[in-house]
Amino acid sequence: VQLQASGGGLVQTGGSLRLSCAASGDIDIIKDMGWFRQAPGKQREFVASIEYSGGSTNYADSVKGRFTIFRDAAKNTVNLQMNSLKPEDTADYYCNAHDPPWMDYWGKGTLVTVSS
Repeated sequence: VQLQASGGGLVQTGGSLRLSCAASGDIDIIKDMGWFRQAPGKQREFVASIEYSGGSTNYADSVKGRFTIFRDAAKNTVNLQMNSLKPEDTADYYCNAHDPPWMDYWGKGTLVTVSS
């Protein structure tokens, strides 16, 4: 499984960005896809996930009501719509694909910077 993330950039507080993650390869093994982020000097943390079949979603408390994760089945992409961005959302965002029980695939990070 290969993951290609895109969509990061610089935005002002209160602005919006959309991240996209394109999956290729043996995508039939994927059960969940999601996004994690890592800010400078901090550990990588969970942001959001979605069942690859397009089912249930999960969000970190810090992004609930502001971020929406959804899948575009035709393009094999999972997207993260980020609204009402805050400076504390600044981080490298990483796309993740999970093949249970223990295999995880990662894309390269895409930087999101929110200026105050």
